[in-house]
Amino acid sequence: MYLTTLRRVDGAPHALTLLVLSLSVLVAQVDTAVVNLGVRPIASAFAAPVGEMQWLIDAYNLAYAVVLLTGGLLADLHGRRRIFMIGAALFTLASLACTFAPSVAVLIAGRAVAGVGAALMIPASLAILRVVWLDPGERARALGVWAACYGLAMAVGPTLGGVLITAFGWRSIFLMVVPLSLGALLLARPVIPESADPEGRAFDFPAQLAGAVALGGVAFAAIEAHVAPVGAVAALLVAALAFAAFGRIEARQGAAALVPLDLLRIPPFRGAAAATGGMTFGMYGVLFVLPLFWQASGRLGPVGVGVAMVPLALAFLVVSLGSGHFAGRLGTRFMTGGGVGIIAAGVLIIGFGAGALAPAVIGLALTGLGMGLATGPLTGVAVGAVGPARSGTASSLINVVRMAGATLGVAAMGTVFAAAGGGTAGLVLAMLVGGTVQLAGALTAWRTIDGEAVGHQGAGRVSPRSPR
Repeated sequence: MYLTTLRRVDGAPHALTLLVLSLSVLVAQVDTAVVNLGVRPIASAFAAPVGEMQWLIDAYNLAYAVVLLTGGLLADLHGRRRIFMIGAALFTLASLACTFAPSVAVLIAGRAVAGVGAALMIPASLAILRVVWLDPGERARALGVWAACYGLAMAVGPTLGGVLITAFGWRSIFLMVVPLSLGALLLARPVIPESADPEGRAFDFPAQLAGAVALGGVAFAAIEAHVAPVGAVAALLVAALAFAAFGRIEARQGAAALVPLDLLRIPPFRGAAAATGGMTFGMYGVLFVLPLFWQASGRLGPVGVGVAMVPLALAFLVVSLGSGHFAGRLGTRFMTGGGVGIIAAGVLIIGFGAGALAPAVIGLALTGLGMGLATGPLTGVAVGAVGPARSGTASSLINVVRMAGATLGVAAMGTVFAAAGGGTAGLVLAMLVGGTVQLAGALTAWRTIDGEAVGHQGAGRVSPRSPR
């Protein structure tokens, strides 16, 4: 039986709650989008080598991967609003530390702390969505707005970041997210209802440690694959051993496990996980390989690449806002499996077009269209497949899959591109790999998700004390 302890915030409309939760997505995604723009001026300012600049980017990703499962469990155990606010506070402090960093070491440490903040904040925000919006249709619309913030961040982040760097220097790109994270922190208490589900569950340190080592090992291997292949292989072996240990620990824990095995037996959840992993595998691989190809071949410079990416971001933003409406008309199966299939078509068009601008822009627009259709509904299926008591765990897991797909996609597609010489042949092969993985995820979602998947399984297990 699922029991939810919840304290409502009197008079706070759901629109304000959604605003605060959406701010968390903007904080994390705008920050990620603009940091890449600051690598060159930061390296010049500190006379830093390439390796240190790589860790400026990757410290965030590694910390996020390591803490992600812990963040979801802490939200379920100790309060989703509380953990959301702690994550927002950490992100704010880390961004301020990066803004005034006196050295590269402090900057990298600040990025790692920001990753921890995001790992607490993002799963908690999804869990809050699951608890506050119990009606599947209303939740789908809320998730559409939440997901649209990814597209908004991709559309405005790089442009705004470029303007700020030109006008005020690289430190301004870290300062720009502080008002957003501070706003999320200050508004959370008055507008977000607190909820927790600690009954029968506890913080399992061995499982947390094994899970953190496993996720961190995969992320570290992907980060280091192209510069230290021996170290990457060693990290993968450690990750494999940790995954095996994690599985044994969870099997003994039963229903009290960090990742209950019965959750993985729910077909809609499995389908959503497969489609989400395939989606981010190909999408982030494209965002890494295609700009690299364009700039290396001299077809486009940095500004041209940014302009060419606009159709993807705009399509993602516009379609995400209406994804709840579209789901009611087209059905969850089409939105999830069909949406990821559309992304795969876009990726394959980019590849078969050999990187030429016209087919690439068409492919990017299709990629944004598919992402807009699929991102919110896939998240809704995953979080709605369980009762409110497991919402933090489910949101953490779907974010783990999203992160793993993105990390492995960049590593695998980047490796294929480089192995084929980095030219047109490498681009075609990389896009073929990405599109194939996405088609497999789309097919899995199509076979396992039906039109009633979003919120259906969890809806029957809502406690009378849950928000309505």
